[in-house]
Amino acid sequence: MLYTCSKCKINSGVFKRSYSGETLCKSCFLLSIENKTLHTISKYSMIGYGERIAVGVSGGKDSLTLLSILKKILKKNNSNDIIAITVDEGIENYRDESILIVKNHCDAINIPLKIFSYHDLFGTSMDEAMFQRPSKKLSSCSICGTFRRRALDIAAKSVSADVVATAHNLDDHIQTFMINLFSGDVDRIGWMYPTPIEYDTGLKKIKPFLELYENEIVFYAFHSGIEFQAEQCPYMNESIRSDFRKFFNELEKAHPGIKYNCYNAVNKLSKMIQNSRPTSPLYLKKVCSKCGNMCNNEVCSVCKTIFLLETK
Repeated sequence: MLYTCSKCKINSGVFKRSYSGETLCKSCFLLSIENKTLHTISKYSMIGYGERIAVGVSGGKDSLTLLSILKKILKKNNSNDIIAITVDEGIENYRDESILIVKNHCDAINIPLKIFSYHDLFGTSMDEAMFQRPSKKLSSCSICGTFRRRALDIAAKSVSADVVATAHNLDDHIQTFMINLFSGDVDRIGWMYPTPIEYDTGLKKIKPFLELYENEIVFYAFHSGIEFQAEQCPYMNESIRSDFRKFFNELEKAHPGIKYNCYNAVNKLSKMIQNSRPTSPLYLKKVCSKCGNMCNNEVCSVCKTIFLLETK
């Protein structure tokens, strides 16, 4: 049973925020999500005056909600242009639906959209890559993540963006930490602090939803009337991420707020790694001998992946 809203003391509650004990009505809940997003942007200096923002939009709940909230909170000063960029991975019977949803949403809120595809950028689609990969040790999520990061970089440059915003939430963040931890990749944990990642070109990558729970974003999308693709990627179960998602959700149910505790611990560890290992490969920039992009090794992960797919 939900009671009167803890904020306005007038309307009936529609959402129980277990980790804080708050009960919120629809209006107060929506405003709290928008304010949390704005607070995160301000706290980590994610967006500057006049910067052009490219928002990575997949058609899922998180990215469409991020696009809508950025449009809403940034239109007040009208100093930032926003453009949506969508990456078509080439997954039959899955991506076509989401692209249509993205197009309709962008039209509805008057945001320009540009679409890029793996096939055009890398010469292969995800469906093709799944057949081309030498073994299942090269997981679908590894291939897709490697290509997606590069695709977003290319897309941002193509639309002359200063900032790339992605909709990674708090749940994603702590799951990624566990993946890095269990794979022994300590250097990558050093990348996880929420401040923007900046390239030599001046491009920044930001994650304004990092302090929001996934279930709160779903609730926001539902009560804002945002249509999103509910179907999940057919290749997602190859990743251990699904196991960590279930693990954290069960913990949160039994111990409300434990995700936030983990999030804060991850950020502290990330900062410690950054400060203690300034000469690690994480901070030594090189140029890929194959494609000329910046990377941490002689050959970048994209070129390595393409080589593995082509030499099966």
